[in-house]
Amino acid sequence: MLEALEICAGAGGQARGLELAGFAHTAAIEIDPHACATLRHNRPQWQVLEQDVREVEGSAYRGVDLIAGGVPCPPFSIAGKQLGAEDERDLFPEALRLVEQARPTAVMIENVRGLASEQFRPYRASIARRLTKAGYESWWRLINASDHGTPQLRPRYILVAIRGSAAQRFSWPAETPSLETVGSVLEDLMAARGWPGVSAWALRAKGIAPTIVGGSKKHGGPDLGPTRARARWRELGVDGLGIADEAPGTDFPVDGDPRLTIRMVARIQGFDDAWHFVGRKTAAYRQVGNAFPPPVARAVARAIHEALHGRGARAPHMSPDPLFAWSALSVAR
Repeated sequence: MLEALEICAGAGGQARGLELAGFAHTAAIEIDPHACATLRHNRPQWQVLEQDVREVEGSAYRGVDLIAGGVPCPPFSIAGKQLGAEDERDLFPEALRLVEQARPTAVMIENVRGLASEQFRPYRASIARRLTKAGYESWWRLINASDHGTPQLRPRYILVAIRGSAAQRFSWPAETPSLETVGSVLEDLMAARGWPGVSAWALRAKGIAPTIVGGSKKHGGPDLGPTRARARWRELGVDGLGIADEAPGTDFPVDGDPRLTIRMVARIQGFDDAWHFVGRKTAAYRQVGNAFPPPVARAVARAIHEALHGRGARAPHMSPDPLFAWSALSVAR
């Protein structure tokens, strides 16, 4: 079985996707104690290291098949400032250091769509140059979660790099747009306590969700995002001002707008119901909201797995130059 080292693993969205794609975890590294507790609860057999990625020595994982991770996104937020040369929030240099030390066959790093913007073109080029020098061919792709089976837009910008002959076999996964809606995915959970308005609500919630956000540790409790996102949630019949402890009951207004529970948000992210999140509501919600949807991670990781196993075939339109893999049209989706 192919093995993966995962950095900045969070609560396991990418980890679950890698597992479903056929990768075993050599180790999962994460600095947040709540997320580490979640990983250990769900996969006690994994080696979960509560550690700053800056302290990890890549040579200890020499020869691992894949290094994967979701490096912190604040430096690349659309609302953020231009990335400085020494922005301490930027862990891409640390990820690249680990790649150079461990020499995996493949690399998979996900981030927010802001990194695809024109202002970060020089930064992306610097990453590509460093990977090329290390012997890797690399590509970028903006992928919407809704194109891989989840009822949520959630665009993520993904870097894949592969060295050796396997690079010639890699092709991005085909899109499989979700046929599910917020209503169809959550109807049974909304009905769990006998709410009489659930059927009408499910019809109203016939659409995909806006991007779920995890929130900042510096601010208040959990909610479903800024004003614009909450307005879209309201159109779907959801009160986005907070997260509920339980589903609406028999006394909830038939035409009311319920709030989502942690489990409901996790479903929209693509987590299976057996995946449990450790911690109080705010901590658990942040783990879910900051996660990489498992179905998207599975799709990309499976394409990498096939390339490494010799079963892939590069699509003729693919360019080895990551700067040509980005387009303003894609970012605007």
